[in-house]
Amino acid sequence: MAADDPVLQQIAAYPWPRGGLQARRIRGGYTLTSVRMGAPVARLKPLPSDGRVEVLWWRRDAWGRTGSFGAVLPISDALAFIAAEPAFWIRA
Repeated sequence: MAADDPVLQQIAAYPWPRGGLQARRIRGGYTLTSVRMGAPVARLKPLPSDGRVEVLWWRRDAWGRTGSFGAVLPISDALAFIAAEPAFWIRA
């Protein structure tokens, strides 16, 4: 439940410029989907040691690394990255 999970709270509170996102904790990560279309937008995979997350995007019917080398960021930077990058919003 979002009330018990600070990451879900941050995702829910973020001012998404392209519309709302629904976030769910699934298998140790966070899946973000478009409320309007129901399509996957991003997945956040927490790293165990330092509070950062790996940002994944939906490509070819599977989650994959963002860009050539991937993106590992603090949660606030990851949310800003997802909001600003058009590639995440193609299906949303």
